[in-house]
Amino acid sequence: MLLKILLLSLLFPFCIAIDTITNNESLPHSGILLSKESNFALGFFSPGGSRYKYLGIWYHKLPGRTVVWVANRENPIGDSSVALSMSSDGNLVLHASTDQNFPIWSTNVSLKGRGACKARLLDSGNLVLVQSERIVWQSFDYPTDTMLPGIKLGLDLKNGFNRFLTSWRSADDPAIGDFSFKLNPTGSPQFFLYKGLIPYWRGKPWTPSVSTTIPQYLFKFTFTNTEDEIYYSYAVDDKSVIIRTVVDNSGLLQSLTWDNGSRQWKQSWWVPKYPYGHCGPYSICNANNVDTSECTCLPGYKPKSLMKWYFRDASAGCLRKQQQTSMCRNREGFIKVAGVKFPDTSIASLMNKSMSSFGCEQFCLRNCSCKAFASLDFGMKGVYCWTWYGELMDVMEYTGK
Repeated sequence: MLLKILLLSLLFPFCIAIDTITNNESLPHSGILLSKESNFALGFFSPGGSRYKYLGIWYHKLPGRTVVWVANRENPIGDSSVALSMSSDGNLVLHASTDQNFPIWSTNVSLKGRGACKARLLDSGNLVLVQSERIVWQSFDYPTDTMLPGIKLGLDLKNGFNRFLTSWRSADDPAIGDFSFKLNPTGSPQFFLYKGLIPYWRGKPWTPSVSTTIPQYLFKFTFTNTEDEIYYSYAVDDKSVIIRTVVDNSGLLQSLTWDNGSRQWKQSWWVPKYPYGHCGPYSICNANNVDTSECTCLPGYKPKSLMKWYFRDASAGCLRKQQQTSMCRNREGFIKVAGVKFPDTSIASLMNKSMSSFGCEQFCLRNCSCKAFASLDFGMKGVYCWTWYGELMDVMEYTGK
């Protein structure tokens, strides 16, 4: 009987399933850390045909292995003998057996006091390091390519965090890829999808000094801009809904929902259909136009290159119809353009002076560099006046994206 038990133990790899690592425990390469309700697992995996190992978090109850976070994405493990453990200073450390002196990855936080630390995987998918019941480190502060409900994307000005998504290099390589999705706080907060350092797609701007939670069906979307934080997050009321937002290596930002019927991920939202600057400056892009050009010029403007425009290349954008006439203090005025996403607010100035729309218009007219204005009344929170200086870029006819 003893011989049979020993033989069975050799046939099946040693595997542990706990939700917490303490000072006296470690996670070997064949073990997993399992959240309390088994929603998520943390362990070692090799993506696709890769020969390397990575420490990651994935959905435990779903078929396949959908990875949502990777610890050592820039430091792959070639050694099969690797373990995750708690160091003497209380940090979570990943070591290969070949070199115990230099960790492959670590939580790397300076801990105060003598309270014992423990690492725990939560059912939200968040790996936390806890000291005296206080979270001193969490994976949600260091997202990779995936945003889960509860993650705050944006700036934590108090603690110095900049949380953003970066794509994998390829399907087999979770190293940092070409695309990133991050907040740009210049002018007015707005999210950009970047290819390298170049804007690839832009979201809608929102006003400062405002914290807004928007309920929408099963979801709650939060936009916060205070002295301490500027971030976007979302929550799901129904725990049976499994959703994630991902930046993939092709440059697609998409929202994916798990469908139990087909047992696969379904795309519920994605961008971009047309990249940033597709229609050039001083133009409007309508992603719904199929039979005609998706680009039109703003009122008072004409295509910069008629030949390129004819062949549906509007990247050069538009220019004023009356170039010879000075438009500064020469009885100029404004034309209302409704139902569009505001131009890129990186070149805009935003003030809260409780001025009327007329006052905002007059403020813009007094500056010859001002190209456009918008006035928004937020009731008790005041009236905000946006004024744009420079080329008006990325004006999109409102389609919800």
